[in-house]
Amino acid sequence: MGRFGLLLIFGAVGLAALLLISTVYGTTPIPAVDAFDAVLLGTGLVDGEMAPAHRIVFDLRLPRALFAAVIGAGLGIVGVVLQTTTRNDLADPFLFGLSSGAAAGAVFVITVTGDLLGFWTLPLAAFCGGLVASGIVLALVRGLRTSAPEKLILAGLAVSFLFSAITNYLIFAGDSRAAHSVIFWMLGGLGLARWETFPLVCAGLLLILTYALYRSRWLDALLTGDLTASTLGVPVQGLRFSMFFVAALATAVFVSVAGVIGFVGLMVPHIARGIAGPLHNRLLPTAALVGAALLTGSDILSRLLLAPQELPVGIVTTSIGSVFVFILLFRTAKYQRK
Repeated sequence: MGRFGLLLIFGAVGLAALLLISTVYGTTPIPAVDAFDAVLLGTGLVDGEMAPAHRIVFDLRLPRALFAAVIGAGLGIVGVVLQTTTRNDLADPFLFGLSSGAAAGAVFVITVTGDLLGFWTLPLAAFCGGLVASGIVLALVRGLRTSAPEKLILAGLAVSFLFSAITNYLIFAGDSRAAHSVIFWMLGGLGLARWETFPLVCAGLLLILTYALYRSRWLDALLTGDLTASTLGVPVQGLRFSMFFVAALATAVFVSVAGVIGFVGLMVPHIARGIAGPLHNRLLPTAALVGAALLTGSDILSRLLLAPQELPVGIVTTSIGSVFVFILLFRTAKYQRK
């Protein structure tokens, strides 16, 4: 087993430890033995009646920990795909209006329509908002008849500002009593984590990971530039559109259940490249592991920093991300001076 394999094993062990901590610690600490019993009882592996502590673990904390891992992994992979296809080291889902579109859909439901479809109303509205935003970006780029990365970024920024304005209008004009729910959701949170929607986020992760691995050689070729990739037989324009579309679908799924969680898709690719290098057959699984660990750890902090009050996880990731960007800028400036 090589160095990379050992790094993945150590990373998986670290992620498992974070998942255990996320399940055990919270407003009410629960012993690890009780958490293990709750999993056995909840999955039906052993017979017995679940105590209130078991319910807290199996119905609330365990799905929340798994949601954090899956969504973090998915956002990390989306960040890799977007940074590669646009050749922009600062690209992430927020840059292309995907998250702002999903936020607008969710805020519209919270402030205007209410829960028309019950529990599924908010995720479906956010998912539709994300798809509308991505559709507008793709339509703009197709109208320009180009897939140039800078055009894609400009179109994404325009759509992001548009949906941010719509969201702010809905907050201002809507029911003021819903403002707290809107703000918490826009800052990101895993309070909607339920077993019913877990297959949805798993499908989002599976979609982006499978397609990115399937096209990993084309993504590697894209690192050399559009002209070189074209000479190698890569349909650059088609690859860029298809990757953006799949990334948009996956992002819409993640945002629809967790709100707007910033900077994960920006930070993770840089960290993963330092571990695995630029080639995508290693970079993608590494980004998934790093993203899962980052969001799981951030969620733990969000619950413990102001306990018993819960801090939106987006505040934690944004705080870490701002420091990360400062470090990245200083490193880039130091490298250019050399």
